[in-house]
Amino acid sequence: MSRFLSNKYASLEPYTPGEQPKTRVLTKLNTNESPFPPMPEVVEAVRREAEILQLYPDPDATELRKAIAKRFDVDPDMVICSNGSDETLYFAFMAYCDAEAPAVFPKISYGFYPVFADITGISSREIPLKSDFSIDPEDYYNADGTVFIANPNAPTGIPLSLAQIEGILQNNPGNMVVIDEAYVDFGTESAVPLTKKYDNLLVIQTFSKSRSMAGMRLGYGIACPEVIADLNALRYSTNPYNIDRLAIAAGVASLENDEVNAANCRTVMENRQYTVEQLKALGFEMTDSTANFIFVKHPEIGGDVLFRKLRERGVIIRHWFKPELNDYNRITIGSREQMDILLREVRDIFKEAGI
Repeated sequence: MSRFLSNKYASLEPYTPGEQPKTRVLTKLNTNESPFPPMPEVVEAVRREAEILQLYPDPDATELRKAIAKRFDVDPDMVICSNGSDETLYFAFMAYCDAEAPAVFPKISYGFYPVFADITGISSREIPLKSDFSIDPEDYYNADGTVFIANPNAPTGIPLSLAQIEGILQNNPGNMVVIDEAYVDFGTESAVPLTKKYDNLLVIQTFSKSRSMAGMRLGYGIACPEVIADLNALRYSTNPYNIDRLAIAAGVASLENDEVNAANCRTVMENRQYTVEQLKALGFEMTDSTANFIFVKHPEIGGDVLFRKLRERGVIIRHWFKPELNDYNRITIGSREQMDILLREVRDIFKEAGI
């Protein structure tokens, strides 16, 4: 870093994104992307909008907010659109965390939470998971801060039920609760309906996973109108044109054909069940994931060893070199062909190792 960087960022530890290889990879299962390409209607909508890129986009993303509101049966003024769900998360840290309201989140969860806390200069409290990697909702009762929970959690894939989330809301009447639902469409019940009942709830979702648009960087938040107004005040104070016209058009087209996305999610869930069964037959242990990934370990081979050996064979999964996670790997659920390649390579590695 240069000698001009402000001292307030001297200790900042940036978030580390999943690897995006620059060369050909046989099977990429490390960043929870969809195995399906965007639907033709999305591609055509982007093509049409590309012809008028000389014009600024609608700063309110009006048509997209209407489409999201229709999809979730909420009012458009309960929706904010953002450059990926991370931007809405960032706005929430800025809006609802300060010296009196620290950020409260699981110790093992989405790696951006501690980064957002650091860069916004607010204190945070990390709550350990239970021994089975699940979240105890009662740990977040009377949190004395703003609660951030990924549901299902990452990298474990373990969900909280809607009743458990409602318990957290009821026991934090003076605190904001942010539920990050990046992976909700693969078998977890969404908390969006609760936004009509609780004014301290913000639900954040993304087009990246279940709608095949990770490359478009499009997310959104749903909350009561007053909370959305808070977030929009920050958006207009930083980047009012945060959603480009290509993303707006792509999002609308995707939601107009959302039954295709739902079918793709069902296929991913079927492939998840298939992969779980095959890996368990090989002796793997894993959490009960309702995400588009699984979190696995094997008693006879270290997680870091398996990660490296698979990478040598052109299969990339996600590994964290941290003591509490070193035995485990996170594996994105892709197409059946991709999962069969993974299983074939794992069997070959085990054969060579005499496992």
